[in-house]
Amino acid sequence: MIETPKKRPSGIVAFTIVWIGQIVSLLGTAMSNFALTLWAYEVTGKATPLAMVAFFFMTPMVVLGPFVGVLIDRGNRKLMMMLSDLAAALTTVLILILYTTDALQIWHLYVTAAISGTFQGFQWPAYSAAITLMLPKEQYARANGMLDLAGNASAVFAPLLAGALIGPLGIVGILIIDLLSAATAIGVLLFVPIPQPPRSEAGREGEGSFFKEAAYGLRYILARPSLLGLQTVFLVANFFNVLAFVILAPMILGRTGNDELIFGSVQSAGAVGGVVGGLVMGIWGGPKRRVHGVLLGWFCMGLLGQALLGLGQALPVWIVAIFVVAFFGPLINGSNQAIWQAKVAPDVQGRVFATRRLIAWLVSPISQLLAGPLADRVLEPAMADGGSLAPVFGRLVGTGTGAGIGLLFVATGLLAALTGLSGYLFPTVRNAEEILPDHDVVVATAKA
Repeated sequence: MIETPKKRPSGIVAFTIVWIGQIVSLLGTAMSNFALTLWAYEVTGKATPLAMVAFFFMTPMVVLGPFVGVLIDRGNRKLMMMLSDLAAALTTVLILILYTTDALQIWHLYVTAAISGTFQGFQWPAYSAAITLMLPKEQYARANGMLDLAGNASAVFAPLLAGALIGPLGIVGILIIDLLSAATAIGVLLFVPIPQPPRSEAGREGEGSFFKEAAYGLRYILARPSLLGLQTVFLVANFFNVLAFVILAPMILGRTGNDELIFGSVQSAGAVGGVVGGLVMGIWGGPKRRVHGVLLGWFCMGLLGQALLGLGQALPVWIVAIFVVAFFGPLINGSNQAIWQAKVAPDVQGRVFATRRLIAWLVSPISQLLAGPLADRVLEPAMADGGSLAPVFGRLVGTGTGAGIGLLFVATGLLAALTGLSGYLFPTVRNAEEILPDHDVVVATAKA
């Protein structure tokens, strides 16, 4: 009797399996990040080192993005995703060795963050491009909502689990859990097939030398003002968003006397908001006109979430505000991602999506470099009791430790909200979905 080969999972089943593996991996990563954040703040008591870790993580992703995109489009996308998970695991091993030998210093986190950021640059473009081929376009927004749900679901439980386990297991135990979670994600990817894209007209246009292909993503976006306009909204809004949120931990810890429970509760509340937002996107699929999800999402996140977070001086307000911020994240990202996945040919998405992220995050490293010194040297002293700005804004955000960062949250939240609304002023942005044809329509027209 001849045995028929077992059918490997495909479509939504394959995507769901990979998604579950990512939830496990993200949970371990979030737990180790939480533990190391507490360690770094206890060692330094400053906002700047935490901002610098984020800077060294993000900068390689931004700078190397176009080159990573070429490797993704030329290579095997599943292999690129596995490489990213493996590199993250190796940096965790390095931190584990340094910590257990009492040699870990703050600058070690900068180095490992740079290594992780370099390889993490493969993960998102490869994953996003894979979704385009694994699912029909009607499912793009839901799938992206599920991805946001994965990140936020892990963040719900990570502070709780890390807070509960860091006592009996210590940081060493948390790091080992992170390694096991990375192994799970890699194992899942070995099992699930990830399709490779067929060649398109856009793909043939972008062929050439390595550097020519690296520049193709930028040429592609510049030739389509609607896509460039959408990413410009993200560039400006991200600048204001990152400038504040990179020093959220010092604000909460500073205003609560280093209360780890309150800090963990705020993080968990934000994660719950992200979970709810991801569930809503997963079920609803977002507005019919995706651009409304992007522009109105930024407006609501900035005004009703980020600004309120700075106004708050106690846990109940912070919980509401961070919930709102995180709730609108899946709507913004899922709507924007669905537009790009529908409009960009799959075989050039690696390069285009990497360049897209370069544009959106171009100023984020600047935000991260500015945030710590701006808080430690300017705003915090100015909002201390008797400080120069305390009489003006003290009634708004209070005074003392953390008040200066709170003022920064209010200002940047209002500016991010205005950035979202400004997109409606430009027809190429508000009518992006009508102006740009879907990539499958272009293929069908070419065949006809």
